[in-house]
Amino acid sequence: MTDLDTDTSVDDLLLERQLCFGLSVASRSVIAAYKPVLAELSLTHPQYLVMLALWEKAPRKVKDLSDALLLESATLSPLLKRLEALGYVTRQRSASDERALAVDLTEAGAALRSKALAVPGTMMARLGLDRDSAMALHRTMMALIEAATHADAVPDN
Repeated sequence: MTDLDTDTSVDDLLLERQLCFGLSVASRSVIAAYKPVLAELSLTHPQYLVMLALWEKAPRKVKDLSDALLLESATLSPLLKRLEALGYVTRQRSASDERALAVDLTEAGAALRSKALAVPGTMMARLGLDRDSAMALHRTMMALIEAATHADAVPDN
C-alpha cells in the first residue's frame, strides 16, 4: 500500500463522490421523468417553470420572471416567445414602465393550471417519493442553491 492509497483526499476525487456529478445526473434524470407528464400539457420543463411562476403571480415583468427563475433574460425570451405562440401568454410593454416587458396569462394559459394540478402528485409517484420526503429534498436543494449563490462572496482559503 502506498501513501496515495491511504490518502483520503484521493478518494475525494472519485467520480461517485462528486457533488456536481450527482446533481448533474439527478437533474437530467428528474427532468427526463417530467418529459412525458409535461407533454400532455404541451410544455417543456423550462416552459413549465415559467408557467408555475405566472400561476403564482401575473402579470409579471420579464425582469421579475428572470429573478424568480434564476434565468438570464436571453434564456427566458425564447421560452416566452414559444409560450406566446402556444397561446398561453401575452407579452406587452408595461403600462408603468415603457422600457419593461410585461408577461401575462391568456385565458388558455390560466386554464392550463387546472390540468397542471396533477403534475406534482404524478411526479412524486413516478419518483417514489411521498410529500414529506419531497419537501425535505426540496429544502435541501434550496439550501444548496443559496450556498452556491453566495459561494462567490466567500473568499477562498
